[in-house]
Amino acid sequence: MPVRLQHTWIDGTGRHLPGPAVDNEGMDAYIAPLTRASARIKRRILDENGIRTRHYGIDADGAPRTSCAGMAVEAIGACLTDSGRRLDEIGLLACGTAGGDALMPGFASMVLGALAGPPMQTFSSHGICASGMGALEAAAGAVELGNHTHALVAAAEMPSRLFKRSRYAARDYDADFDAHFLRWMLSDGAGALLLTSAPRQRDGIRLRLRWIHQRSFSGDYPVCMQLGLSADRTRSHLDYAAWRDAEADGALFLRQDIRLLPHLFDVGVHEYAKLAHAGWIAPESIDHFLCHYSSEKFAPVVDELMHKAGLLIPRERWYSNLVTRGNTGSASIFVMLDEFLRTRTLQPGQKILCFVPESGRFTVSFALIEVEASADSAEPAVITQKRLEALGEIVWSQSATRIDDDIGPVDPPHDPADAPEALRHLLGELAGTWHDYRSRAWRTPPIRALRERRFRRVDYLAWMQHWIPQVREGSKWMREGAASVGAPFEALRPLIELHASDEQHDFQILFEDYRKAGGAVDDIDRLRRNPGGEALNSYLHALAACPNPVGLLGAIYIIEGTGQRIIPALLPLMKASLAGDGVPPDAFRFLDYHGENDAHHLLRWLQAVEIVLAHDGDGEAARAILDTARRTAELYLMQFEHVRADPIRE
Repeated sequence: MPVRLQHTWIDGTGRHLPGPAVDNEGMDAYIAPLTRASARIKRRILDENGIRTRHYGIDADGAPRTSCAGMAVEAIGACLTDSGRRLDEIGLLACGTAGGDALMPGFASMVLGALAGPPMQTFSSHGICASGMGALEAAAGAVELGNHTHALVAAAEMPSRLFKRSRYAARDYDADFDAHFLRWMLSDGAGALLLTSAPRQRDGIRLRLRWIHQRSFSGDYPVCMQLGLSADRTRSHLDYAAWRDAEADGALFLRQDIRLLPHLFDVGVHEYAKLAHAGWIAPESIDHFLCHYSSEKFAPVVDELMHKAGLLIPRERWYSNLVTRGNTGSASIFVMLDEFLRTRTLQPGQKILCFVPESGRFTVSFALIEVEASADSAEPAVITQKRLEALGEIVWSQSATRIDDDIGPVDPPHDPADAPEALRHLLGELAGTWHDYRSRAWRTPPIRALRERRFRRVDYLAWMQHWIPQVREGSKWMREGAASVGAPFEALRPLIELHASDEQHDFQILFEDYRKAGGAVDDIDRLRRNPGGEALNSYLHALAACPNPVGLLGAIYIIEGTGQRIIPALLPLMKASLAGDGVPPDAFRFLDYHGENDAHHLLRWLQAVEIVLAHDGDGEAARAILDTARRTAELYLMQFEHVRADPIRE
């Protein structure tokens, strides 16, 4: 029977599809037909599966542009951004795949390594399409039992490496139909979910995971889809004298016995019927049916079997993105769910049924998700806390102060969609860094105090006394950077120098605000940066001294973006909090000034980036900008973390 869940929610989703979308004609550049027979097989299979576009992680020469673990990392990054969580909040990483980058160790360990993540529990689910659901069930069980408050689930597939021309050429193009079939069916991609026992408010709804059910029929049917066995399935690839012999004999071809496939859906729908008759599924109450099938040909087969069972879910309630995203195996259901949630408007009370059949040796998986109206998550969180305290663990905490957060959305400094075509990719990457930075900044001590209405004059003074010496250094490292700029970026120098001139006296305005707010220190030289400020200052000065430090544009993106996006969002809350605490209205001139003028600074920044990218043939400069933005964001967050209400006093 299904695993019933009471206190587990889906709090974020993400997906990654590598490279550009590849249409049916474009497939030939990656996995070209090798003979006239294979060309006919291609046409026949594509006509039946209905797939029009898909994605590959290899280039036209068969060289990898990414890795299976790398795609999982990208999907996890998108998922964390969507959830507003940090990787260091996660207790479990559960991953599924049909084939990662290494035979050993487990895929989850490889993904955690690629993430350079902190120590956490990992779980690897190995199989084919249902391996992602296996990872989901393991993670959901851990959250439900209270072992972890937050768990990440990811699945990724990169079968294109199995299908490239060079592997088939080794067999003189004489591969049988079973070995050709999947070349035109499968593609690359990754998806991720974040599970939690403490869900957040998300556009008025939240997604409760009600139950998960998996059942294998491997004892009833022979192998249908396999890699590593000979064509007659009598020998393992490990039984050959050498792997080159296994390759030559076709044991390393990914094969599908299509004659068995119709039985899979018969088995799946019978299991669906058993769940319905047992009261786990009420077909009339299912509002959205996300069905993972490998071919559009099978959709009417499932529909007919449901109809015959008297348990029909109308086709208008079905959702699939197979036609445009391809079949990404174990990642498909997560890729599908992410796109579904981002393109559909859901209402409280709706139910989403996910169905994943696996043809390896016939396994079927189901999951039911219920859409709920957002509510205070204190009740499930308290339940989890009690379980953990009973185990003597402390892994969950929540401020007793309610966050009454009326701060609107804080968008990235530049919308990639509004930028020139040449800048969109970089701006899209920077936007991801920005969303992570903003989300983490919201949980730092000073901003959290603001959001919880605990921000007082002493906090404002502490913040300013740390920032004044940092702002004082801004024009200095900018001028050092301008002096280090040479060919072919000479046009950057006057822009940076102009920006430095604009900001060289800003620290004096901030110091005057500090004094008007009641700051006790009358000698600006007595003020010191906190540890985060010291680290940031050292980093920027060292970078500015390097030849052609174009990465500084990444630092300016974060710094000016903070002034132009975050400060205007926080300032009304700050003024309201301090109005009754003896802070005069004219003690916010620095923040008012930056909120109004940093928009002009960012337009100048955009011009500077255009200059750099015009001379960036290998993409090295763009990578430097992105890397510096990420590091600056980390150091800026360190500054926020070290702001404490302990201003220097006479």
